[in-house]
Amino acid sequence: MKVVVIGCTHAGTAAVEQILAEHPGTKVTVYERDDNISFLSCGIALYLGHKVKHLEDMFYADPKDLEKLGAKVYMKHDVLKIDSKNKTIMCEDMKTHQIINDTYDKLIMTTGSTVAVPPIMGISDTRILMCKSYAQAEAIYETAKKYKHIAIVGGGYIGVELAESYANTDHDVSLIQSRDQVLNNYLDKDMSQNVINLLKEHEVNIYLNERVTGFTRDEDDNVVIETTKDDHKADLVIVCTGFVANTELLRGQVDMDRHGAIIINEYTQTSDPDIYAAGDACTVIFNPTGKHAYMPLATNAIRQGALAGTNVFGNTKKYMGTQATSAMELFGYTIASTGLTLRHALHSNINADTVIYHDYYRPKYMPTTEMLTVRLVYNKDNHLILGAQFFSKHEVAQSANTLSVCIQNKNTIDDLAYMDMLFQPNYDNPFNYLNLVAQEAVAKEREAKTN
Repeated sequence: MKVVVIGCTHAGTAAVEQILAEHPGTKVTVYERDDNISFLSCGIALYLGHKVKHLEDMFYADPKDLEKLGAKVYMKHDVLKIDSKNKTIMCEDMKTHQIINDTYDKLIMTTGSTVAVPPIMGISDTRILMCKSYAQAEAIYETAKKYKHIAIVGGGYIGVELAESYANTDHDVSLIQSRDQVLNNYLDKDMSQNVINLLKEHEVNIYLNERVTGFTRDEDDNVVIETTKDDHKADLVIVCTGFVANTELLRGQVDMDRHGAIIINEYTQTSDPDIYAAGDACTVIFNPTGKHAYMPLATNAIRQGALAGTNVFGNTKKYMGTQATSAMELFGYTIASTGLTLRHALHSNINADTVIYHDYYRPKYMPTTEMLTVRLVYNKDNHLILGAQFFSKHEVAQSANTLSVCIQNKNTIDDLAYMDMLFQPNYDNPFNYLNLVAQEAVAKEREAKTN
């Protein structure tokens, strides 16, 4: 069987490795229009902040690795057209401009995403940079050496992480966000305020509810960021306004959602039985709602990619879906989340509520301890756990993983309240804080019934 993989970042790399691990004799051809594969864009902020010394360390595979496994890898090759009816593709060698025609038995679309570039005046200014690829990361790092005042547009994970890195390297930083909070996909507003307070403590200027409407230059050659509220000046602007699925090649040939992301079934198969998709190009099954959603995360990409590599030989292994579990370290604090925020749960017409646990993660009699905040979101009708958010100097990221499993397995607050968890004073209290926050939720529901 001949399998063609288009695009080779996380999902594509995982798919190729899985195919050739399980079926070593398979004819696998990879077309990638960049000159590298497997770049971890989450490492850009680490490199900028000098936590990682070499940007090249953010690659965990290269084309030679895949070739050693038996794949044919064509770098700097841009696929121009896919004909799904005849199972053909047309591709251009970006160096020689030679046109190549190829065929496939099965196709895996792992074309990823591109930065969502706002269609506003002045966005093409050379001092306005995007943040995703290796080349963009290099440009961000080099410009950081010569520009002092940096403005970041967008308050998602990348924007917040970049703000920290610039603040830690003696830059003046402004973060401009169109919403009324940062990290709005992952945190409720009160938890987001903890992040805002941290940024402000480190002299990051935060501008909320300001949508950028244009960029110009003033008489001193500063970049002027025009917003719906005010104008801001900076030496350099980094745009971090999210991502859009790169799926034009299959437009009209497979089912897509309204954002252009490819819809896949539980086997990562598209509406065309011979085409599979994985990663940022497609939707995920978001377990807290049971619906398809677009969540471009590397964790989703590698899992979907590996499953696509298995299922092209027959749909045998189901995709378990995702809770979109994620975490970040910010100025010594851990911020983590999984599942739905209360705001998103209510927007999804779920009868949801929340409780907050705020206390020390381990006994006060220990030499040191730290406060932690846990926000638990649950369904009032059936007590199912829907989501959780964490904030602490203590490392609470693995607790987000624990609750991710609880959501995956449809556990309730009643289950979590007395779920077996270790006790040892070095690590927690006799009841772990996950037990305790669930007990608060159970008590809240019990009280609501009696009133």
